[in-house]
Amino acid sequence: MATIALPRPITSHRSPASFDGSLGSGIPLEVLHSAKGPHGPVPNKHIPSCPPGPIPTAEQLNTPPASPAGQEEDNLPQSLLYPPDNYSRLRSGPVSIFKINASDLVAALDHIARQPLPDPTHVFPWFHGLHPHNHIQQTFFLSRRKSPRKTPSCLRGITVVKTDGDLTVSRLKGAIAPSEFLNLDLSPPEFIDIDPAEGFSVRNFQIQAAKTAMTSDIVVYGQDDVLNRKLAWDIAAAQQRWREKHGDQGHSLPVYNTFVCVSPFSEFEEKHPEIVAIDSAGCQNDSVIDLIAQERKEMYTMAKASEISHNVWLGPTPDPTIEPEAQYDILVECTDLGRLNPAAFRLIAEYPDESTRSPCIDFPSSGSILAPSWSTAEADGIIETCKWIYHLAHGTRPSSPSDSVTDFEDDDGDSVMDDATQDRARRPFKILIHCADGYTESTMLGIAYYSYSTGLPVPQAWLDLHTTKQRNFFAYTSDVSLLSALCPRLLAESPALAHLCRPEISALGKNEPAWFAGLDGSLPSRITEYMYLGNLTHANNPSLLKALGIGQILSVGETAMWRDGELEEWGVDNVCLVQGVQDNGIDPLTSEFERCLEFIDRGRKRGTATLVHCRVGVSRSATIVIAEVMRSMDMSFPRAYCFVRARRLNVIIQPHLRFAYELLKWEEVLHEKKGVQDAKRELEWGEIAREIALMNRPYAR
Repeated sequence: MATIALPRPITSHRSPASFDGSLGSGIPLEVLHSAKGPHGPVPNKHIPSCPPGPIPTAEQLNTPPASPAGQEEDNLPQSLLYPPDNYSRLRSGPVSIFKINASDLVAALDHIARQPLPDPTHVFPWFHGLHPHNHIQQTFFLSRRKSPRKTPSCLRGITVVKTDGDLTVSRLKGAIAPSEFLNLDLSPPEFIDIDPAEGFSVRNFQIQAAKTAMTSDIVVYGQDDVLNRKLAWDIAAAQQRWREKHGDQGHSLPVYNTFVCVSPFSEFEEKHPEIVAIDSAGCQNDSVIDLIAQERKEMYTMAKASEISHNVWLGPTPDPTIEPEAQYDILVECTDLGRLNPAAFRLIAEYPDESTRSPCIDFPSSGSILAPSWSTAEADGIIETCKWIYHLAHGTRPSSPSDSVTDFEDDDGDSVMDDATQDRARRPFKILIHCADGYTESTMLGIAYYSYSTGLPVPQAWLDLHTTKQRNFFAYTSDVSLLSALCPRLLAESPALAHLCRPEISALGKNEPAWFAGLDGSLPSRITEYMYLGNLTHANNPSLLKALGIGQILSVGETAMWRDGELEEWGVDNVCLVQGVQDNGIDPLTSEFERCLEFIDRGRKRGTATLVHCRVGVSRSATIVIAEVMRSMDMSFPRAYCFVRARRLNVIIQPHLRFAYELLKWEEVLHEKKGVQDAKRELEWGEIAREIALMNRPYAR
């Protein structure tokens, strides 16, 4: 099962990622998307398939049985909205609504954010979605000897609803639209039957806001008092109907109530800006975390442009609001539509017009030139591009007479080369090699140029660019083959090796390291200096891990398969196994956090990094890595999630619902360990899940 194999497979990097329907069905995500502005997807990322493992047998099923009567109710979070004795009541037959003002709502939200969440065993698998007609989901999660899990009676949250449903303006923190949980076409309105009726998923993030609303006191706000009250009556009626349905099945629910906010939105803006997510002008409030914006912020921080060689920088396409283009003389953009055009660089050298502040040149993206189908002309184009970038960055000229600039011609055809022109022609240029995310499409050119400019063989250049220059990048299998083939020419024409004879240069590229033969293009993702996140392929390449400075391996639910003697050479004490954990929404991970994080910290103290991996490197291992980031960097779960998600590069991390919930509970454990009293969650469960669904929506197939 070892991953080292030759020849290397060549695949198209633009093939659609496999997708197991993990976003599920249910509420249309177009509704959720209305909560944000027109966010585009982060380029090049994809959602991989995360196999849940075999369906557990009745003996293997370790989801605890239903809690003893009264136990869940005893753990019901305390709320300032229940009982609602301190609020003015409005009655309509058996249904009531209550009035609340801005300051009381803010106090209630603050209070509920400080209450401990119910134990995961009390709310799962109900949060996964157990539709009575979805036999696949029911069979997977429930033993045949048990009845389907009822709605937990240990939940009490607060759901804020904006009457008009337009969440792009005047949005309070955590507010949702009525259509996300309420079927207004029925008379009287009822809660949406949100659980997916078909398919299987442990990542139904898009249904969590609705499920939370069904187990919450609900507060309605908006600019029109008449519409606010009408919606509040509709919700109160739906709550009444919800209780009756459960009562008919012999299952009692806590009493949840509906409130209507009588304060205008302007009062929140003036007196309580800390819970205003988007103001009345449509501007985002930076004090309220937005996961989409936070992910982009983390990506920019991670991929920020840096100098990889003299006057040559590598990074994301400049954002005019953050990094002005004018600081670079030449912008080389790597895109799918780019072409090889070394003559464009030569023209800049020959006609260095000062009025052209930032000449823009395109170049083919990584993975778009496929070996062995690439042509000699394409190889020549890459080498020529590296050569001209080098000479422009250094203010030098190629030694070949045919490439050197001798003079210009005036209108009569006479040669003219004055001193001022010559000085401009020979000034060094500051060059940025860039692409949208700062690492994917520019990787091939970045590695090729780094090898050419330093005289390092491609494998060493690949490694040094990551370790010495601290660049994160993502290459494709085709890039490995292409750069391997180009390596002799890159070295032969490298100015850094001009003092060596050809046999000496040829010898440099012949001893390919063992780890390079097993490289599929991607390196494990560096999350911190002492912790990497990767997959089983990375774990099966121990020589690569050693080359990256990784001395420990934490295997979560999967075991690396090494050749005989490799484990002994590595050191048995440097491997930690977490066994019996599948990505199935059933097996917990919280009980393993302490042991795993102690192992990671052991490596940090010894000055070595740890690879944390499972099969794909997005769920089980990502959960452990997020838990460590929360612990070591004192981050809330939503911020740590975005931190790790950005640094996993092209692969989107996908801890399933139970793991995500366990991480939110992990916040409570960390606060308790630090002696933090009355700690407060930054976001509630329903809002976190809703935002993750929004983040994943552009990648759903």
